[in-house]
Amino acid sequence: MRGWATLLNCGKSTGVLFSLAVLVWLLSPSARAVDTVARPFDDEICDSTADFFLGAENYSQAIRHHLALVREDPNNALAYYHLGFAYGMVGDHERELDDYQKAVELGLSRWDLFLNLGLIYVEAGKLDSARQLFQLAELLAPYRPEVHFNLGVLDERLRMYRNAEQELLFSLALDSDEKETHNSLGVVYAEKGDYQRAYQEWTELIKHFPDYAPARANLAILKQRKGAEIQGPARLTSGLAAVH
Repeated sequence: MRGWATLLNCGKSTGVLFSLAVLVWLLSPSARAVDTVARPFDDEICDSTADFFLGAENYSQAIRHHLALVREDPNNALAYYHLGFAYGMVGDHERELDDYQKAVELGLSRWDLFLNLGLIYVEAGKLDSARQLFQLAELLAPYRPEVHFNLGVLDERLRMYRNAEQELLFSLALDSDEKETHNSLGVVYAEKGDYQRAYQEWTELIKHFPDYAPARANLAILKQRKGAEIQGPARLTSGLAAVH
């Protein structure tokens, strides 16, 4: 099993063993981290009271009010999207998926909707469908670093390393301080066999975030597995990336 410490639970073996720190796509759909989804933006409001509860993270009340909205107007696509988001936040991903799909069927076209729907498909193992949705999100919001990031991480999982590198670099051009993106870029370099660049990415990351465990774990494993292939001044030194 592949094992770079990354943001995604990757699949098949590439001959190098690393550990996974799952932050974006978790093993269990019911365990999806709250801060890994794209929150609906307030550029559109379906109902001030319902959306107040959604923004306040009072999801039980948000569900109650949005259910009333869709009962009153079954064609309210935005209300279905917000309802699905609220269901997702309380762990009801089956209803989340149903309401996202209903919003799409009613014609709602938003980058955050497509990104969140794509994340559900990733959890379900429908990676090609997820990639199509991420690409739609990217077309609608090329300025959003999280769109490029998620597409890049998915492409790494699909072993589309050139595309993955490009998307992660796009994400960093928009948000250069995002440590998860730097770490994932190091994973892509390692999967490509470019251990020198992977090492450089992770050591630079640790300089800025000394306690960032995934990069430290990756460096420790790189030293164990591929240390002999790191040449010149970037050669791994003893104890540099101890795993805590």
